[in-house]
Amino acid sequence: MVRPAGRAKRPERVSVWLEGGSSRGGAAARGGAGRGGDQPSGLDRERITAAVVRVLDAEGLAGFSMRRLAAELNVTAMSVYWYVDTKDDLLELALDAVFGELALPGAESEDWRERLRGLAVGYRALVVRHPWVSTLIGSFLNIGPCSVAFSDRVRRVIRDSGMPAHGRTGAVSAVIRFVYGSGTIEGHQDFAFALALLIAGIEAMVARG
Repeated sequence: MVRPAGRAKRPERVSVWLEGGSSRGGAAARGGAGRGGDQPSGLDRERITAAVVRVLDAEGLAGFSMRRLAAELNVTAMSVYWYVDTKDDLLELALDAVFGELALPGAESEDWRERLRGLAVGYRALVVRHPWVSTLIGSFLNIGPCSVAFSDRVRRVIRDSGMPAHGRTGAVSAVIRFVYGSGTIEGHQDFAFALALLIAGIEAMVARG
């Protein structure tokens, strides 16, 4: 497609977390004051993100819009743009926020198998509780602080299992993909059995060295 002469090409968006997205004030902190008017009172990024999660839980991705979010917050849509640049920023913030619901075990709290089981069960419950998460995980880098903390715990568990260094990345990927793929399966017994098989497979790979 030919772009109109004189119009600058907008840089491709990478991640809200790589664009100063973790700081409060969002777009305002990056010059958003140029959008006009004073910063809206009674709003902050945490409140906005919580409202995004509520709307997504109630109406799904198809029902989410800046106008719908503004109605949930009882503000104008332009007020939200004080804190974010795009709708995608909001979705990425919401994705990381729900990862903050996970209970993460301490580094040495219990046997690695129990820690892995707890992480897997919690992650699956998260995907079931927030069905929109499974779509967004494949759409964003997912490098927010809560998501990174979860991934770090999984890596620690795999390390503590005794898995050789050359197999750890593959093992972490297998765990996350297994739980992600099982998020739409209703049978808890089937999930528990499959998880037991996964843990047995890790034990077997550790034994092989």
